Amino acid sequence: MTIQSTQIRLAARPLGEPRDSDFQTTVRTLPQLRNGQVSLRTVYLSLDPYMRGRMSDAKSYADPVEIGDVMVGGTVCEVIESRAAGRQAGDLVLAYTGWQTHAVADARHTRRLDPRQAPVSTALGVLGMPGFTAYAGLFEIGRPKPGETVVVAAATGPVGSAVGQLARLRGARAVGIAGGPRKCRALREVFGFDAAIDHRSPTFREDLAAASPDGVDVYFENVGGPVADAVTHRLNKFARIPVCGLVADYNATGQPEGVDRLPGFLRRVLTLSLTVRGFIQDEFVPSLHDAFLHDMAGWVREGSVRYREDIVEGLEQAPEAFRGLLSGRNFGKLLVRVGEDPTR
Repeated sequence: MTIQSTQIRLAARPLGEPRDSDFQTTVRTLPQLRNGQVSLRTVYLSLDPYMRGRMSDAKSYADPVEIGDVMVGGTVCEVIESRAAGRQAGDLVLAYTGWQTHAVADARHTRRLDPRQAPVSTALGVLGMPGFTAYAGLFEIGRPKPGETVVVAAATGPVGSAVGQLARLRGARAVGIAGGPRKCRALREVFGFDAAIDHRSPTFREDLAAASPDGVDVYFENVGGPVADAVTHRLNKFARIPVCGLVADYNATGQPEGVDRLPGFLRRVLTLSLTVRGFIQDEFVPSLHDAFLHDMAGWVREGSVRYREDIVEGLEQAPEAFRGLLSGRNFGKLLVRVGEDPTR
């Protein structure tokens, strides 16, 4: 079987916001299957902030995407052909095949999905890497206690919205920070946060103080920048900060302007006995992933955890949608529907 794949490859390392010229669309013929492999048709592609770091060759926790390589990314795919035990044509699987319409992959690097249990798109969101990031970061590092205040930025995103809901399941108050009245309203009315604050408001700091009258015990860091500066001034003694992302700086081309705030922050780390812990979710996979799938699937089923998806149509829309993700234009888990979803 000869299969043509439309692929979006990294053409240049972006300087600042990625431009169309930083990507190249190609069409390639996929190799013939070997034993243990499957050929896949992409149904959904996940777009996530970490991809911006993979476009850079700066030292990081993962190797950069090489110039000319297909952009990386999690995918939900349909098996077209299989030469692997346990996989057959028509199966839907979770894979990591990136920005392309079709791919060949080792079957052992895929996970079969059951659309009867949950929509398959959730394997890239609330029941996938973003949901697990929230679960592991909050429960292993944040460790909220009943009555404590948990603050999370980028709160309508797939990680942030899960963090707030999980905090409430543990009996904590959830305060979400988002951009604009529409997102703030969703935090309260859809996701059940106790308070929602618009970081674009000229009274943001005053609003944050009003929403956290007893201070902040857990700050789940997704954003960095001025939002982080405001929240860290509200931290209580022994507060915990799981550092998940710093999306405000991902397109930065130089050092931030203004006063160096690091000495002041380190002083608060010392005097308040803060715990600041960066993490990459996969470090917790061996110990927590099975429990996450069990717990989160149950909470989603019973309605204790709700989710929202922002789906754009067509692989060609991926670069523009990704730019929007980095500037906060998306509303919920950002997905590209690359091909027909056979379950809908």
